[in-house]
Amino acid sequence: MSKFLQKLDKLVDKIPEGFGHARATAIGILNPNRRHDDPEEKRADMIRSEIMSGHRFHSFADERSENFVKWHIDGHDYMWAVSEMLDKAREAIFIMDWWLTPELYLRRPPAKYPEWRIDRILKRKAEQGVKVYVIVYKEITQTMSMSSHHTKVRLDALHPNVACMRHPDHIGSKDDVEFWSHHEKVVVVDNHYACIGGLDLCFGRWDTHNHPLADVHPTDPFDTLFPGQDYNNARIMDFVNVPNYVSNGLSSVESARMPWHDVHMTLTGTVVLDIVQHFTERWNEIKKRKYRNDERFDWLALPHDIEASPNEAVARHPHRERWHEVGRKFKEHFHHHRHGDQPAEHDGEYPIARGSCRVQAVRSVSDWSHGTLTEQSIQNAYIELIQNSEHFIYIENQFFISNTIEEGPVKNLVAKALVERIIRAGTEGKKFRVVVVIPEVPGFAGQVKDDTSVKTIMAAQYRTMNRGGHSIYEEVRKAGYEPSDYIRFFHLRAYDRINAPWDSYIRKIEEQSGIPYHQLNVALSRLWVGNRMNPDDPKDVSVSIPTGQSSTEQSMSGAKPVLKAETYPLPESVEEAQEIVDRWERVAREVRSDEQVADNVVQHMLHDRTSLLDEKWLGTEEEERNAYVSELLYIHSKVMIVDDRRVIMGSANLNDRSQKGDGDSEICLVVEDMDMIESSMDGEPYQAGRFAATLRRKLYREHLGLIPPQDCDSQPDSFMHAAPHPNDDETTQDEDRKVADPICDETMDLWQNTARTNREIFTEIFRPVPTNLIRSWKDYENYVPKVMTGHVVPDIPLARVKDRLSLVRGALVECPMDFLIDEKDFVEGADWIGLNPTLPIYI
Repeated sequence: MSKFLQKLDKLVDKIPEGFGHARATAIGILNPNRRHDDPEEKRADMIRSEIMSGHRFHSFADERSENFVKWHIDGHDYMWAVSEMLDKAREAIFIMDWWLTPELYLRRPPAKYPEWRIDRILKRKAEQGVKVYVIVYKEITQTMSMSSHHTKVRLDALHPNVACMRHPDHIGSKDDVEFWSHHEKVVVVDNHYACIGGLDLCFGRWDTHNHPLADVHPTDPFDTLFPGQDYNNARIMDFVNVPNYVSNGLSSVESARMPWHDVHMTLTGTVVLDIVQHFTERWNEIKKRKYRNDERFDWLALPHDIEASPNEAVARHPHRERWHEVGRKFKEHFHHHRHGDQPAEHDGEYPIARGSCRVQAVRSVSDWSHGTLTEQSIQNAYIELIQNSEHFIYIENQFFISNTIEEGPVKNLVAKALVERIIRAGTEGKKFRVVVVIPEVPGFAGQVKDDTSVKTIMAAQYRTMNRGGHSIYEEVRKAGYEPSDYIRFFHLRAYDRINAPWDSYIRKIEEQSGIPYHQLNVALSRLWVGNRMNPDDPKDVSVSIPTGQSSTEQSMSGAKPVLKAETYPLPESVEEAQEIVDRWERVAREVRSDEQVADNVVQHMLHDRTSLLDEKWLGTEEEERNAYVSELLYIHSKVMIVDDRRVIMGSANLNDRSQKGDGDSEICLVVEDMDMIESSMDGEPYQAGRFAATLRRKLYREHLGLIPPQDCDSQPDSFMHAAPHPNDDETTQDEDRKVADPICDETMDLWQNTARTNREIFTEIFRPVPTNLIRSWKDYENYVPKVMTGHVVPDIPLARVKDRLSLVRGALVECPMDFLIDEKDFVEGADWIGLNPTLPIYI
């Protein structure tokens, strides 16, 4: 420590104790590299650097062969797989998450699977002797509402075998972190099975391929899929008072939920040990900083069997021997010595599933997040995969913020790699296509016309895409090529119908049963709580009361509803609550038979056996028209597929926060399947990797409406089981063949025509923003409809609404590239010349 810091220490010792936090903060600011300035720390950094220099992408981990990796699309499939994986844990569970909701149901509907809530699963496993280690991001409570404090308190109370850490601290610590978050979404079971991808185990993420916007079930409330706070639309309001998980301020009778699209992986194979290494390093670093003397939090040892694999880079890990001495060690099951006639890879309870995937872990970490010098192997991987692409790139991501030049506030150069690859294709006269799918609007409340994060992020994305001086489109045009011939951008959007005809049905049930609708929701809330496990379980519930009124505050698709919530005590017992629900159901069926009326119609966007035009409605025509709603289908995926052969997937967004290394902490996997399948590329025979090709085709089919609707009541299919259970082979299906060749004219026409038609229909019926019809702020003011958010615009007859929506196929819509194109100040000004110190928070 420098003499200056020694003097500072002595000075601060004289300051009243209340200023101790300031002391710690000052030390952290004045010496940010204090963990890397003594000889031992420098030696550790040198060893890590040597290890990384020998690995592709300059990663901490090497490539691993023979891994079994499978993809899961959307929360319904992935979370079922996670529930299976957790249920078979025998020794240890590691979880690392940006947000973890203990009360999240991994199987649904919740009424059918009450025991498959995360807290109940972990409690069950802990009582069986399984050790559970959880790391969650400690949010800035003034700006974020997920309550990691509740997560920690809830999990720590389950059992002594469960330990939950929160990190980082924000104020009054040497390790003050104001902007960045731990963003990984990792689960590891018994050092043998793992999950990596984009799905947090928290509210708002579970969803089916149907992506329903509505969840009202008048005759059978137990069909509810999104209980309490899980019925959410962040475009209207953020989560409030998360510890009371059964409450909700958003009325499901009036407002659509925001559907959620995502992808994740489950896997087994030696790459799991690299994921375990990442978790162990993080756990021990946080223990050293925050929990050094707390015996509840073990030190962890790396599980690697160095005798069986002496040439592994981890054998040189600077802390391996020390952690081996002090840390709790859980076995690994991939390397075993021979004992007599027993095969080297035999393990009765942990069979080795030899897969066909070559996999490498890459990450974004730095001193604040991991106690290491900065590693940005994720960005390195993205850039190199783009540079080495031959035919085609498909990107799904929550954000798309990058730079084509090495100047300006945005630092990552993924866009530069795309521009160079496109120009090379143009120069060589070869066909090359890039398809990018991102959300219509960032998933935060607010309008683009206001100075909010929504405006800043959208401006940054349009600066990346087609304006601002050095966007992808502008750079490609400078080289003499038409950018839309090579790269195009798309969004996802859905519609549904809320089955809540108030005057003609709901009100009559209330009158005849003596149960107000909100009291039904109170009773359901008591059933979601169940037999109280913890003293802090909710005793009352805040329920939304539909008002039928719009506020003066506008969203990007209409006026926000007037939100009204009232608080009621929960019934004393589960039995009392059950009696209320039973009485409601009985009266609902007596009032009228509602079996012919579907609680959702979103399934008709997919390859359904019937049409929207076949749907019945027993309320009034006005009630049905008012029941139709639309909302963006939020894309939270973090995946890139290259040439139907290579995939990078994980937690990293395409923005500086995720890509720079010293921002958010992230982990991804680069997957290349050696199992090749017969395919085609631009009409020519082509060998595609099974993992990449089948994932890309299934995503295309979902977005184009070429898959059947997903029924939660059906038996689990192959896509819901965790690795090493393989996904069914769908490559022989006619719908799969339609999208097998990603760059042939037929597939591109199908993709682009579907997106254009869907966009035209949604624009006519709902007028969502953004749109090419808004070129200026003046256009914006005149365009946003004077209706409640997401509802049908005025003066369109019901018959027209149904006729047009019946033609929607899938959720794919064009990205409006000319949105606010005439407003130069939208993408120019002080923010973009380095004069806004808070800009890195958003980009």
